[in-house]
Amino acid sequence: MAIDKVKEYFRQFGLEDRIREFDVSSATVELAAQAVGVEGARICKTLSFQVPDQEDACILIQFAGDARVSNQKFKQTFGHKAKMLSAEKVLELTGHAVGGVCAFAVDNPDVRIYCDESLKRFDTVFPACGSSNSAIELSPDELFRYSRALEWIDVSKLPEVQ
Repeated sequence: MAIDKVKEYFRQFGLEDRIREFDVSSATVELAAQAVGVEGARICKTLSFQVPDQEDACILIQFAGDARVSNQKFKQTFGHKAKMLSAEKVLELTGHAVGGVCAFAVDNPDVRIYCDESLKRFDTVFPACGSSNSAIELSPDELFRYSRALEWIDVSKLPEVQ
């Protein structure tokens, strides 16, 4: 299982004990926020995008739970339209199923990982750990380091404050 792979990955840093497993699903931002007991914005969601003309490659971007992809910013950053992967392709390329997708323990060298600036608003965030009922609390700097992200990017739009 992917959760075991992620636990093993974090073991090398002495952080496997920080992984939390829940008796309930954390497969969506809303469910994860309920399971962890935080606002949805602090859930780190990892979205998977196609790379044109590279069937074995993808882009993983870690976003704050309330952020949405800005198609304009995405195209400016990557030079192509944002097109998400199918659930089957996500599993094939990352080793993680939808609902537990994370940027940890991804062995495919053709997966490029990024962190979106939307995460920097928080002291800590909660990404999944390879299963639909897990999370780990990390600072944005820890998230960047342990996910082996290439860089911080700004490809999101946040909800308008009323």
